[in-house]
Amino acid sequence: MTVGSARRKPLIGLTGRRFRMGLIKGSHPGYGQRLTDSYFADFAERITRAGGVPVNLPYDADPAELGDWLSGVLITGGQDVHPSRWGGDESVVSGIDPRTDPSVHDPSRDEFEMTLTRVALDRQIPLLGVCRGMQVLNVTLGGTLIPDLPVGPITHLMSAPPLSDGDPEHVVTFDVGTTAQKVFGDRLVTNSWHHQAVDVCGDGLVVTGRTDDGVAESVELPGAAVFGVQWHPEWMAGDDGAVRWLVEAANERH
Repeated sequence: MTVGSARRKPLIGLTGRRFRMGLIKGSHPGYGQRLTDSYFADFAERITRAGGVPVNLPYDADPAELGDWLSGVLITGGQDVHPSRWGGDESVVSGIDPRTDPSVHDPSRDEFEMTLTRVALDRQIPLLGVCRGMQVLNVTLGGTLIPDLPVGPITHLMSAPPLSDGDPEHVVTFDVGTTAQKVFGDRLVTNSWHHQAVDVCGDGLVVTGRTDDGVAESVELPGAAVFGVQWHPEWMAGDDGAVRWLVEAANERH
């Protein structure tokens, strides 16, 4: 970069899903068996608003080569991580092709996102995991998951659609001195659309925020720009600061 030139904005990679075009209402029937990649625009909008440049990442991209270009990585929400990745009960796997039902387990997505997560960790590329993405981060580091949260006093699988700042009882309390507390303050009401959660933390990862029922809502890797949140910052009605944290961390790195 020459003296006096504008600083380049950080390039933030976003993961998504892959399925057949036939699932899209109104698509041409002749294209039904072709594959398409899907990414929620809400993430791209938040990244752009925070000063970053969003880029959608297909499974075909080599995570190692992506690591040469990306300033930050955002592992997004979606279907459950395949239980074979963390020692869970594999009898829950339907065997349905994820290209025909993007809500079922997708081994290709797991492989891509976990490899990308490992590249980000090894190269110290700032990383944010959202919902499933937080669980991917934990599993990549050798952690385990709670396969199905029991019904309790706090609702973790909301019936209301986005955008939402969540139910009043879904309050996350953050540990003092953590990245989470610096970003969100001591407490934050958040939305929640998940039925699984972090159980045993992976190597080096620590839980830094929980709801009153003990469910892990934020995790981080002390000393590194690695952060996970169980809620959906892209679907909060307000700006909770999670995506801004990633863009700012990526900006500092590059």
